[in-house]
Amino acid sequence: MIEVKNISKSYGNHLAVNDVSFTLKRGEIAGFLGVNGAGKSTTLKILAGALNADKGTVSVFGNSIVNDALQAKQTIGYLPEDNPLYGSMYVKEYLLYVAQMYSLKGTKEAVEQIVEQMGLQGEYHKKIVSLSKGNRQRVGLAQALIHNPRFLILDEPTSGLDPNQRMEIREILAGFAQSKVVLFSSHILQEVTSICSRYIIIDGGRIVFDDTALGGTASSIEDTFYKLTKKNV
Repeated sequence: MIEVKNISKSYGNHLAVNDVSFTLKRGEIAGFLGVNGAGKSTTLKILAGALNADKGTVSVFGNSIVNDALQAKQTIGYLPEDNPLYGSMYVKEYLLYVAQMYSLKGTKEAVEQIVEQMGLQGEYHKKIVSLSKGNRQRVGLAQALIHNPRFLILDEPTSGLDPNQRMEIREILAGFAQSKVVLFSSHILQEVTSICSRYIIIDGGRIVFDDTALGGTASSIEDTFYKLTKKNV
């Protein structure tokens, strides 16, 4: 279980995240929604341990993201919105580097498996800087998944992908539904409705909606989203 309790984060005088709390359970793919500047990415960075909250706690399968950071982060796969990669490295070289950071046994096999899973067979021998945006996104997803994490944090994971690629990624994520916790942030509501079983909406740094059903369609989510966030649109 992932437990987020009363986390807050300020940047100067701006309160980006304001007393946010929620829990996530295994087998749950939760959509994390909000307008630009609502506090989505800041919250995701805190959950991933990439940013410290000013107040509050995050527990990842019983491990504090601050006090037990190494144990917690071993169970997390994180794809940030900006997908930072080492452009001068070859794809295979980069994925081997990531696998070694997690001290995986059989790093070569792990890389081969994730390359096939993410459809990077034609790209793994290329430098990352030469890849299309869509294939760089695939590499970012590959590094988040290579160690078979129990908790996936994905911030706009299908950005830059074409419709067929987005469908493939949705199928991969749907396959994790029973074995992992997935927190999925996207501006594409059709994608959210296609894979998510729960919807969390953040607005002005606060959680304003958290439920398992919104009518089951993109239009119903869009209507609810607009009603709750229209003051900031």
